[in-house]
Amino acid sequence: MKRIIASIALISLFTVSCKNSQAPQQQTPKPQIVKNDITDEQLMDRVQKDALKYFWDYAEPNSKLGRERYHEDNIYPDNDKHVITTGGSGFGLATVLVGVERGFVPRKEAVKRLTVMMDFLAKADRHKGAWSHWINGETGKTVPFGKKDNGGDLVETAFLTSGILMVREYFKNGNAEEKALAQKCDDLWKGIQWNWYTKGGEKVLYWHWSPNYGWEMNFPLEGYNECLITYILAASSPTYPIDAETYYKGWTRNGTYLSDKTKYGLPLYVKHNGAEEYGGPLFWAHYSYIGLDPSNLSDKLIKNYFDLNKNQVLIDYNYCVENPKKWKGYGPNYWGLTASYSRNADGTAGYDAHFPKNDRGVITPTAALSSFPYTPKESMDFLRFIYTQKPEFIGSAGPYDATSINYDNWFTPRYLAIDQGTIAPMIENYRTGFLWKLFMNAPEIQQGLKKLSFRSEKYNIK
Repeated sequence: MKRIIASIALISLFTVSCKNSQAPQQQTPKPQIVKNDITDEQLMDRVQKDALKYFWDYAEPNSKLGRERYHEDNIYPDNDKHVITTGGSGFGLATVLVGVERGFVPRKEAVKRLTVMMDFLAKADRHKGAWSHWINGETGKTVPFGKKDNGGDLVETAFLTSGILMVREYFKNGNAEEKALAQKCDDLWKGIQWNWYTKGGEKVLYWHWSPNYGWEMNFPLEGYNECLITYILAASSPTYPIDAETYYKGWTRNGTYLSDKTKYGLPLYVKHNGAEEYGGPLFWAHYSYIGLDPSNLSDKLIKNYFDLNKNQVLIDYNYCVENPKKWKGYGPNYWGLTASYSRNADGTAGYDAHFPKNDRGVITPTAALSSFPYTPKESMDFLRFIYTQKPEFIGSAGPYDATSINYDNWFTPRYLAIDQGTIAPMIENYRTGFLWKLFMNAPEIQQGLKKLSFRSEKYNIK
């Protein structure tokens, strides 16, 4: 698949799922009308419950983990309905915790399900402790994401591990069954060989390693994109850690990833890989921050990660409001560009990484909804609009993955775990900070952040 920007952060996402691009739309469930007198709190409850369905009602039946994709049209050209995604499953773990905390699902039933998930992951293929991007949900065997991408995927593993640690923290002081679940989580976390992925001690982490092709994928994790959490976890590991030098030399490119550029009067602070003018797709402000709380979080180079993320989202918002390409529908109530399913020129469903420099008239609901912590008013305006004014964009697991008012209210009746999985967690972090508190108070995370010279008065990290 043609890459839209030269960023290692998007390589995996660009190669996803174009295999399904020619599938036609089918009859979808009749949308439920939501009256405009619904309160903001009720709306947030509604979308969180809907997004939870992806990982509860439509989970892969054997592993109970998150499928790579769920299609309401039931068309899977590659017969990959049973394929689970590790990163999306990590977001799913966080989503299930939100469901338990809010009483959307029974705690006891959640513990049983989560135990099945951890047992599956313990038996699934691992590559120096890391999981592959895709796993066969029926067998636990690696499903190649590409010819040479058939081994460990450290970034997807990081997203999964973030969820595993939050599950551990949530249940570690519970009853016997819950403590046993927490122990399984702890064992999985301690088995990941983060330092192996420095390719023999280089001062940078690498995304992939294959038992067949070694380091031939050759993608170092250098900022800025969605991969920050990978370094945080690697530094925090009690068994296979990296040092601070690897973070600052690798991730920050020896500090050269800083930027003095602004857009719409808003500083970008860092050079977004391949997207330095407007910033990258909005998932860059979401994936690492399901557990990592950016609020007044700093390190040696960044004074406030919250401002960094908020400005990226606001730049995207202002771009959509300005709407230089004059797409029908764009505006304060309908905005948000990120990687998702997309609309091909012939009207079929494809995949693309949408951001201001690659704007195709497609709005992805997760972009605005997962940005609630940064832009609560703008995100609420979007949430209210799509549920009360665009019911055709709402399916059985919440807003569909990709929509376009410009193309006669086009949508694809499909969902992706990595998109649906950030909605409930990030809205919950806005509402209560629930997941942030779990992750940031984990003892190893506290130590890892201190090792990297992070500071957070909120969590007494100095």
